[in-house]
Amino acid sequence: MRQEKEIPKYKVLLASILASSLITSPWLAVYAAMENRDNVDEVIVSTASRSERVFSRESSTIATLTSRDLRLVGAFHISEVARRAPGVNISRNNGQEMLLSIRPPIFTGAGACGAFLMAQDGIALRSAGFCNVNALFEGFTENADRIELTSGPGSALYGSNALHGIINIVTPAANTDDSTATLEGGSYGYARFHTSVGRTSGAHGLRLTGVLAHDGGYRDASGFDQQKIALRHDYESSTWQIASNISFTHLNQETAGYITGLDAFKDPTIAKGNPNPEAFRKASSFRYWSRLSRPLTDTIRWQITPYFRALDMEFLMHFLPGKPLEENTETSIGLQNGFYIGEGSNLEIITGFDAEHTKGSLQQTQENPTEGSAFLKATIPVGKHYDYDVNSFMIAGFIQADIGLTDKLRLKAGARLEHIQYDYTNNMVSGRTDENGTACSFGGCRYSRPESGKNNFTAFSPKVSLLYNYAQRHLLYIAASHGFRAPQATELYRLQRAQTAVDLENVSLKSIEVGFRGTLEKITYTTSLYAMKKKNYIFRDSDFFNVNGGKSNHIGAEIMATVALTDTVSIRGNASVARHRYAFDYVSNGINLRDNDIDSAPRFFGGAQINWAPTAAFSAELEGVYMGRYFLDPENLHSYEGHAYLNLRMTYAVNDSISLFMRVINFTGAKYAERADYTSFTQERYFPGKPASFYTGLRANF
Repeated sequence: MRQEKEIPKYKVLLASILASSLITSPWLAVYAAMENRDNVDEVIVSTASRSERVFSRESSTIATLTSRDLRLVGAFHISEVARRAPGVNISRNNGQEMLLSIRPPIFTGAGACGAFLMAQDGIALRSAGFCNVNALFEGFTENADRIELTSGPGSALYGSNALHGIINIVTPAANTDDSTATLEGGSYGYARFHTSVGRTSGAHGLRLTGVLAHDGGYRDASGFDQQKIALRHDYESSTWQIASNISFTHLNQETAGYITGLDAFKDPTIAKGNPNPEAFRKASSFRYWSRLSRPLTDTIRWQITPYFRALDMEFLMHFLPGKPLEENTETSIGLQNGFYIGEGSNLEIITGFDAEHTKGSLQQTQENPTEGSAFLKATIPVGKHYDYDVNSFMIAGFIQADIGLTDKLRLKAGARLEHIQYDYTNNMVSGRTDENGTACSFGGCRYSRPESGKNNFTAFSPKVSLLYNYAQRHLLYIAASHGFRAPQATELYRLQRAQTAVDLENVSLKSIEVGFRGTLEKITYTTSLYAMKKKNYIFRDSDFFNVNGGKSNHIGAEIMATVALTDTVSIRGNASVARHRYAFDYVSNGINLRDNDIDSAPRFFGGAQINWAPTAAFSAELEGVYMGRYFLDPENLHSYEGHAYLNLRMTYAVNDSISLFMRVINFTGAKYAERADYTSFTQERYFPGKPASFYTGLRANF
């Protein structure tokens, strides 16, 4: 007879908190109709319109992580703070690396980043078609004013890559004299200093932001050094509002790779080890943007944002046979141009166009012979695998209208027409050969290169929603949208095996969502239900084959609620319940994948925080993190059991200028995996979660 495992008490506590949040939601919907109190202070968001708006006029799910959230969490990695938003699942790999999910499963390969728009101040961190799943480590999350996380397809103002959602880091303006500096240190040689200094003079404001971080790494031969610096200037006159920002980031990381073997993460010795001590990542970024705004008439405002970015990255692909080195660059210049008509009225229109030109390059080179089976050795040769340049041009037009139908009912409708062209140049011998044109045995080399050429993709993306204020401070919305993303350059030109020509279409996502949100006297809540159908995407099976024409169905529910139990104690929780399934016939290892759960797609995950502030000077937070079971392979033959752990954070204000803080991450010492998957080459493999870790520091306001 199978012996049932005893569930740890802290897991029971966490599950109870999450369950109480879910139970609260339908009660709120009934009670809200009876509420008739004054409106509370409005939350400001800017993602949906590229201009600051009150959240009460947005008919979509946008979770806002405030500067208070960011200071309290003091995130070592953005996953630590993003989990406070419902439906967001950022899987930390090692160092500053990550895989991202907003509502769908965690994807790998090019699909891991192409499905999401990662932005700073409304401008994508990477060009359309040149995504990188690790782009968020180039964002200024440490000193952000807020982070806005949009679930589901973005508004008409965003196109390719805003398929499943948007993460927008909003940096602080330079129009105030407030300044902060934070110094902290902790386990495994971690140290970080970050500061934001703002000064104003008349109509001008200047803000300098900087980050210096070092991590010794809790695993062997791992750790990183990271530097970020930004300078922002704001100017405001009677006619012009101008903001300009210039920034630079650099990361030098020693990377620890996957550990392999069933439940290997539970063995402390194996978890601390590093099978890939040679792995590394180096990345630099330079960005500039200016946002100019002025009224043209009493009812029309013009806003134009030119921008420039230059990016460079190299890393050892330790997760592939042969461990090749990838080197990629990207230089782009772009423009966001919009006209805002009737802002704040019952007929508000935003219309304009976006344009972007990008020059990108990629090389993949293998220095040492491939190890493993005779098949791998024969099909993955030493030398250059890829060497190509891609010039791209994107142009898009959009219009979005916000119409007040009645005092309580608003209609929002928008559409975007976008065209992107890739001009690809292959700098090597075309076809499925080694760099000298010699064919491999076993049917040919693994890596295949198409002939030079051009590819064009055009997509039309509509979105419509209704927002109903059915009681004061309580809103109901329904939204339908059609999102898309163009194939990424790496999907088009980094072919494998029998692929010899590009034959891809735009990835398409149809989504419908119903949600409600509001505020009672001591409770705020947000709940949404969604259903999505996706087609034409590329997925990777257990044998690392890229399969075209994928289809999937997604259905789920999300909730986030905050309850003030007393004047000093409050509870905040979020939970996501979803089912993500393959919706097409494909036989892998003798199993038809139709109706199988998509791998790396937990049906349930969430988190909760209990906050205690007995005095104005002292506050503490106990946080529970829960990840449900998920399958590791498309065949649903292997799974990860899930995990739960606790974090503790405390802050004490010595005076108005100085505060002390400490945090203990995973203080119960839970053994878990940040990321788990399965391949036919390695079997189960994991990025182990960090053991109990202690951090402390000092924050000064001046």
